[in-house]
Amino acid sequence: MSVITEIEDLRRLYARRVPKMFFDYCESGSWSEQTFRENSSDFDKLYLRQRVAIDMAGRSTATHMIGQDVAMPVALAPVGLTGMQHYDGEIKAARAAASFGVPFTLSTMSICSIEDVAENTNVPFWMQVYTLKDDDFMQRLFDRAKDANCSAAIITVDLQLLGQRHKDLKNGLSAPPKLTVKNIANMMTKVHWGLGMLRTKRRFFGNIVGHAKGVQDASSLGSWTAEAFDQSLNWDRIRQFRKMWDGPLIIKGIMDPRDALEACNVGADAIIVSNHGGRQLDGALSSIRALPAILDAVGDKIEVHLDSGIRSGQDVLKAMAMGAMGTHIGRAYVYGLGAKGEAGVTDALNIIHKELDMSMALCGHTNIQAVDRDILMIPKEFNDAWA
Repeated sequence: MSVITEIEDLRRLYARRVPKMFFDYCESGSWSEQTFRENSSDFDKLYLRQRVAIDMAGRSTATHMIGQDVAMPVALAPVGLTGMQHYDGEIKAARAAASFGVPFTLSTMSICSIEDVAENTNVPFWMQVYTLKDDDFMQRLFDRAKDANCSAAIITVDLQLLGQRHKDLKNGLSAPPKLTVKNIANMMTKVHWGLGMLRTKRRFFGNIVGHAKGVQDASSLGSWTAEAFDQSLNWDRIRQFRKMWDGPLIIKGIMDPRDALEACNVGADAIIVSNHGGRQLDGALSSIRALPAILDAVGDKIEVHLDSGIRSGQDVLKAMAMGAMGTHIGRAYVYGLGAKGEAGVTDALNIIHKELDMSMALCGHTNIQAVDRDILMIPKEFNDAWA
């Protein structure tokens, strides 16, 4: 095996080890994938300002996200089907995050359940929920998260309906996945992955099957998923969800300053500037381009994080310099998970941390909390007003 020095090394290994339908699920966007691409490429338009002859000793990337101590301003974002990227994937990712000292977020559409992760980890994690119609299911989901000692909840607000994701449709990637002859043939070539899946009992949507009314198997899961998401969602509905959860609350999926202000009004503790990794509205701005206007709108009213497009420690540094107080990574850690399991997630975190620490130092800073826009050279058109 070649030496792992960058996230791209993990991505290449991941592509070889995981079935195509699950690789494509991770490594794709909606429609033409313009937003998916620009989420990452727009970071390249921000240049770093190098400084010299400044004491670089005694550096610290430690900070806080919603009042919680973190080893660096990075959380593992909620990713559905993580337990299909590697057996017991959510448990393994949560353990790696806990050992490193960063938050892990469990998706509602996870394979391992809330209880599975809680029983196999010793550090509180965050729970992500969708805006579903079923009040009974939603209340019990929040209650289960509270019973599992989850330290924050994330409400995803940008999935009232599913974006057109061509690769997923062609691969039969749905809830549950369609096992076509082509898919099964491809899975049979992924021996390491297959042996792992044979060893685990966790192969289904653990937060839903047996918990949502009438969902006891694969056939009933499909019909429930088709009806569950609330296309009539509004901010009053989000206020109802806020009453169901009295702990720290983060709202994910904010891309417009007006929505950021609405999130402030419903009692959220933080928002995540995110376009769902480019998997919802294609042609939307990248998250890093959307960030400045949102920061200008909310000021210090609420903590602002950034998600979508981060593949390196330099991306984290640039987001923090632009004004974010935290970042969230999805694909970057999934590459590691699919490539090497828990050790691969640790590799991804170590890579990002090393890049963040070194780049911060070369920009003349020793504390991530002191980094600001002074380290960036931002092209004039990057934040231009749009007609």
